[in-house]
Amino acid sequence: MTSTRVSQHINASRAAVYRTLLDPQAIAQWRVPNGMTSHVHEFDAREGGSFRVSLTYTTDDAGKTTAHTDTYHGRFLKLVENEQIIEVVEFETTDPAMQGEMTITTSLVDANGSTDLHGVHEGLPPGVAPADNEYGWQQSLKKLAALVEQR
Repeated sequence: MTSTRVSQHINASRAAVYRTLLDPQAIAQWRVPNGMTSHVHEFDAREGGSFRVSLTYTTDDAGKTTAHTDTYHGRFLKLVENEQIIEVVEFETTDPAMQGEMTITTSLVDANGSTDLHGVHEGLPPGVAPADNEYGWQQSLKKLAALVEQR
């Protein structure tokens, strides 16, 4: 099972970061790598709640779901307020190399009045290069930090 790990220091409280992680309007702004746009179709931020999001390339890159779009859906397995989010996600695709459930665990830790976010993305499908996944997450987490810090 392939996994990636990412971290981001955010100059905001854990409560502020946690709220932003579960805000569908914020998700559309930060949880999207550079060169893509995001559309949140559904987002029910509670344990057992589901979500569905599409990311569309602004370049000619090939998508996993359609010619230029990656759509994924999932559910929240565990929500520990201001501490942890565990979610299961899966691409909507017919490509066997991109299929399968992935688990994303996001943990928030106090860092002298700020927050250190640690993310683990487990169960990457064989068609997803770990380096590409990590790079996309790093881009997104920088956007998350900028968004939370400006609020």
